[in-house]
Amino acid sequence: MAEFDFDAVVVGAGAVGLACGYALTRRGLTVAVLETEAAIGQGVSSRNSEVVHGGLYYPTGSLKARLCVEGRRALHAFCDTHHVDYDRCGKLVVATSPEEVGRLDEILEQARINDVEGMAHVSRAEALAMEPELACYGALISPESGVFDSHGYMLALEGEIGAGGGAVVTSTPFEGATPLAGGGFSVRAGGEEPATLTCRYLVTAPGLFAQDVAAKIEGFPAAEIPKGHYGKGMYFRLVGKAPFSRLIYPPPIHGALGTHYRRDLGGQAVFGPNLFWVDELDYSVDPDARAAFTDYIRKFWPAVPEEHLSPDYAGIRPKLHGPDDPQPDWRIDDVTAHGLPGLVAMFGIESPGLTSSLALGEEIAARLEV
Repeated sequence: MAEFDFDAVVVGAGAVGLACGYALTRRGLTVAVLETEAAIGQGVSSRNSEVVHGGLYYPTGSLKARLCVEGRRALHAFCDTHHVDYDRCGKLVVATSPEEVGRLDEILEQARINDVEGMAHVSRAEALAMEPELACYGALISPESGVFDSHGYMLALEGEIGAGGGAVVTSTPFEGATPLAGGGFSVRAGGEEPATLTCRYLVTAPGLFAQDVAAKIEGFPAAEIPKGHYGKGMYFRLVGKAPFSRLIYPPPIHGALGTHYRRDLGGQAVFGPNLFWVDELDYSVDPDARAAFTDYIRKFWPAVPEEHLSPDYAGIRPKLHGPDDPQPDWRIDDVTAHGLPGLVAMFGIESPGLTSSLALGEEIAARLEV
């Protein structure tokens, strides 16, 4: 049997890559996680809402539907065990116009199909009793939704990988991989001290750079690499007291869940993200977007003081569809897709990837049959 430096190499130390490393470590494998940036979780994982999603919206039978619910259940248990802060504050999905009331019925039905616990209709009066400053024509309650400390979570995953004999290596870009004749891969790692590693299994979870990484793996069919798109979203923070204790979400927009409200673990109110399409990684926040944010927020919070909204941060999501295309499921490509035994490559892992990350790790271990 061939000797390998590591049983598995994972490309990308965001939440999903670290969760994959954790799942493989739990099975007794030695794991190296390679990260281009100088610290873990500097890409998609650090520029999101830190929301624990219930799993309401995703199409029947999709990876998103199944892994969001499984991942959310596992995430709460992991946070309890590893002392990671979270707040299961619940979420109200609100109809901001009479025309949106019917959409609540559709969302509730999909949530029940997806096995989301505790979902129920809430009348306008009941919603206002919960959140007096809210404006709506009706709502749904999702009691399992909430927020959590995503960085503390990733640090806990990194600690578990290290405790299992693995390593998370930062400032180490993935330069390429070559399948070995007897199975496994030779992986070229860059950085100040370039190295070549051998491994039995290779997992790619590089978020925004999934297509670039796949193209650097010899033998990966170019026709099987899906076209990627960048979906950017900005966030604004409220200077002042948070108006709601629960998450507040209008119905989803095309291609995303839309601008919503959350109270973070520090007690501050944050609104976002919006969605627009960009061609490059630019994380600037346009202060002039405040007026449009204010107009949208007024649909569910009429008293929002525009002058107290402050530009905060932006995130970019790795999307597999353009602005006019239907939103597809995630891509998790194993040997049946690309013909390379021991490789699992992920594409388009955006929301609810953070919530789903532990279940994604289990899915990857299952695909590798370990």
